Amino acid sequence: MVPYRAILDVSTELIRNVSRLLADERRRRRGTRRHTRALSCYKQAVLVVRHFRDTTDAHALAKDNAISRATSYRYIDEGIDVLADHAPRLHDALRAASDNDNHTVLDGKLFPCDRCREPNTDGTTDLWYSGHKHRHGGNIQFLANDAGHPLWASDVEPGSTADITAARLHALPAVHKAAADGW
Repeated sequence: MVPYRAILDVSTELIRNVSRLLADERRRRRGTRRHTRALSCYKQAVLVVRHFRDTTDAHALAKDNAISRATSYRYIDEGIDVLADHAPRLHDALRAASDNDNHTVLDGKLFPCDRCREPNTDGTTDLWYSGHKHRHGGNIQFLANDAGHPLWASDVEPGSTADITAARLHALPAVHKAAADGW
């Protein structure tokens, strides 16, 4: 094996903010004592951001940090939960978009995943398999401003769920109400 060094192209402030959120989660919600985890909050924040930024898989992250693959998955899941808790709600995102932007875009994306398989109610097809994209994954709807910056993201739906169906479940009722209220 050949060791190498790499640079993660994100700001140090981003890692510090995620690290603070993780530290608050560990202290307040989980009651974790200091120095009892395999990674510090800062290293866990780097792990989580690498997972998102470079789409580094959990196995590689585990090797790079000398932790088990299960711990790597657990740290990624914990990071996702912490970030999701601080994400704006749809109502707030629509209000902010109406104040600042000319246009907003509602779109959906299938995020590939190799760890989700569940039989559909008919028992013959896989609920998380997208026949349109020919891969397993989760469908997420998002609202973006006219510059393409994300304002809001929905909960995940199985990959077999069409974009319009997911939009009807998560976004369209609030978007229609906001339009009717004249935001």
